[in-house]
Amino acid sequence: FPEMLSNPRLIPVQRTLNVVMNQNVSLSCHSDSGSPPVRYTLFKRSQKVSTLNRPDLTPGLFNLTINSASDVGEYKCKAENNISSGGKYSNSLNFTLIEPISKPVLSSPTSQAKKGQNVTLSCLSENGSLPITYIFFKGRQNISPPVKMHKREAAVIFLFINSSSDFGTYKCRAENTFRNNTKYSNSFNFTLAEERSHSQPLIISLGLIVLLFVIVFVLAIPFFIIPSYKASE
Repeated sequence: FPEMLSNPRLIPVQRTLNVVMNQNVSLSCHSDSGSPPVRYTLFKRSQKVSTLNRPDLTPGLFNLTINSASDVGEYKCKAENNISSGGKYSNSLNFTLIEPISKPVLSSPTSQAKKGQNVTLSCLSENGSLPITYIFFKGRQNISPPVKMHKREAAVIFLFINSSSDFGTYKCRAENTFRNNTKYSNSFNFTLAEERSHSQPLIISLGLIVLLFVIVFVLAIPFFIIPSYKASE
């Protein structure tokens, strides 16, 4: 006897919904039971994409190319046979577009520091799919656990400048779920800020006072020396 179709299952052949731009993907639509022939129709946001006819219960394979962000919308398929009324609809699928990250930028509010000072380092990739994981390094040694950012914000760590070795070269690394796409930042170095001696302000003040006395003395010469010279005549 003719049998109605079961609800079809829509699955990605590549077993993942993470895709990159210009990637070719395949979706399989399949009803496990029902009387053939079967007509499978693929929809994207209720808009028909393609239709396939199968003489038996083999899956309908739809091949797509992700050309833009609009191609990662909701997909569904519909299965129909000669006795179905309106057809049966599948589950929905949504692709996630994965973009490679850009080279991160490592920065700090200050490039000079003194021993015993607290400083911060910030690492940010302007482009790339979230979340992005950052790791900070000094030389080749990592100095922080992985910091995963789910927003387009910089990862920040706090450092304590304790010795001259803390003025070494710093870098950070960024990565996301895009395969084989790890990027390292620019190098950043703190320089030792010159510590001014406590005696310097005192010396400068004394120098200004002496200079002021000299100027006053020079200006006073015409009022004291010249009148006394005329009196002696």
